[in-house]
Amino acid sequence: MKRTTIADLARAADVSVSTVNRVLNRPDSVRKHTREHVLATAEEIGFYGTGALEYSVRKGRETHRLGILLQQGGRPFYRNLGGALRQEAKRDFDGPIDLTLEYLDDLSPDNVAARLIGLGKTSDAVALVAAQHPKVADAIDTVTGAGVPIVALIAPLSARANVGYVGVDAYMVGRTAAWAFDNMVRTPGEIGILVGNHRYRNQELNESGFRSYFREHNTAFTLLEPLATYESAAVAREMVEGLFRDHPEMCGLFVSGGGITGALAALRDVPKRRDFVAVGYELFEATRDALIDGTLKMVISHPLDRFARATIETLVRAKKAGPEAGAQRVALGFEIHTSENV
Repeated sequence: MKRTTIADLARAADVSVSTVNRVLNRPDSVRKHTREHVLATAEEIGFYGTGALEYSVRKGRETHRLGILLQQGGRPFYRNLGGALRQEAKRDFDGPIDLTLEYLDDLSPDNVAARLIGLGKTSDAVALVAAQHPKVADAIDTVTGAGVPIVALIAPLSARANVGYVGVDAYMVGRTAAWAFDNMVRTPGEIGILVGNHRYRNQELNESGFRSYFREHNTAFTLLEPLATYESAAVAREMVEGLFRDHPEMCGLFVSGGGITGALAALRDVPKRRDFVAVGYELFEATRDALIDGTLKMVISHPLDRFARATIETLVRAKKAGPEAGAQRVALGFEIHTSENV
């Protein structure tokens, strides 16, 4: 039998001869689907260079070493997000994913900066959830200076270097929460606001959007000064108890930061009022139960599976592009949950 040639393979695969040559010699320059299609066709027609093609396809499927820093593993939202990220990393992203995922119980800027620098030494790209702080910004600059791109998750981060972002539009989250109060509260009054930490830029944007809606649509509401829970359930409970003590006629509570389980415990300790509305952030078992029993009227949440997929995809793109290529940014649509759709 006549030995099949590169031209025969190109005709059978319906690609150009130059594409076959690039699969053989420069696989990174050819899309994954095309590489694998050419290889499958080569095996089908008995192409003499199938072994070389297999080597090239494998070479083009380099392993992506990705690092992710999440916050406190004891918090259900981050546990669930970590599980979704690990599941997503099992998929093939033009090469296997070698994922290092860490939970940080110590959220001090010194510890976050140290772990970011440490993970940057063993990763091709790193994503993290962190509060804005000069020490964290310096660590970002150190890591990107070594050629490793950084992507912020949930809360945007700034540094001298380009910093990517994957998350929802926090400003629109705030306006959506305000819309809920405006349309569900019968008699406008005081609304309490909880944030985890004023250095989380997403929570600051939440509050900004929240206030902008009321300035535009309904100035009859009084928005109280936001109280920081420092991501602690115990502190959040204490803050909510203090709000009810100082503002007994408060008509609503917006929990836009951490510690929501403590806030829910405090809300359950006061008699339920039909004219009181509470809106929370992120859907997990505790907030789902609170929706069902009426403690919360609405929850705004990241879509975890899409969030995990976008995070891995963005890190791979950032790795391939390099830190000098510009920030990789992905804005996700958020989910809205009530007792009727959980």
